Amino acid sequence: MGLIVISGAGGRLGGRVARRIGGEPRLLVRDAKRAPEIAGAEVAVAEYGDGEAMRWALDGAETVLMVSASESPDRVERHRSFVDAAAAAGVRHLVYTSFVGAGADATFTLARDHGATEEHIRRSGLAFTFLRDNLYADFLPGMVGADGVIRGPAGDGRAAVVAQDDIADAAVAVLREPAAHAGRTYDLTGPAAISMAEAAAIIGAAIGREVRYHDETLPEAYASRSSYGAPQWQVEAWVSTYTAIAAGELAAVSTAVPELTGRPATTLAEVLS
Repeated sequence: MGLIVISGAGGRLGGRVARRIGGEPRLLVRDAKRAPEIAGAEVAVAEYGDGEAMRWALDGAETVLMVSASESPDRVERHRSFVDAAAAAGVRHLVYTSFVGAGADATFTLARDHGATEEHIRRSGLAFTFLRDNLYADFLPGMVGADGVIRGPAGDGRAAVVAQDDIADAAVAVLREPAAHAGRTYDLTGPAAISMAEAAAIIGAAIGREVRYHDETLPEAYASRSSYGAPQWQVEAWVSTYTAIAAGELAAVSTAVPELTGRPATTLAEVLS
């Protein structure tokens, strides 16, 4: 393998990939103090939006894992800066962590960002692979309020939530043999699509307390989030997570995880065990 660069190596997903990839990768972080300690690994520090610094950080890389940047109003602009830097640095293959249903017409507002990023990557001339993740199963417990209730306008919709460990293992498989996956888009999902009511029951069983789901109306959803003082774009993202589930846009179950990793996808109950 040529030089592999793992972006977001100080985060949950990038850190998982960095610890699994083997060899002597370059770990790309915003803060050197957050880089995982991995024997033989090199650390590079750069911000996604700093094109010049990013070009130097990616210099000499053959394959790059581009973990999507933190949510922000300018995320697409930062992503484009990263992609342009990768092309300028001579990167051969870009593996991008996207989201299921990415596109301009996605109900989930942040999936529109991913669609715009994918389109920029396609136009960049870089070989690419898109890993379109479903909702992180690991994050579902964070949807539970202090009163033990998950609130949101998801109706009876379902989501094929996916474990971050499964995403990391799939990414490692692609990074080790990028040519075999060039031009491919993989939907990374769990083994089954579950409703929010079912998710609540699974979480409750795991933590030993009652958890239930309340299906909010849209006015209720916006009102219940107004107290956080978050900007409107963030509120829209929170609410549209649930409306995308209601619309059925997160329900499809893919076989990509077992095909890429050689093992079954992890259930929500297994993630929480």
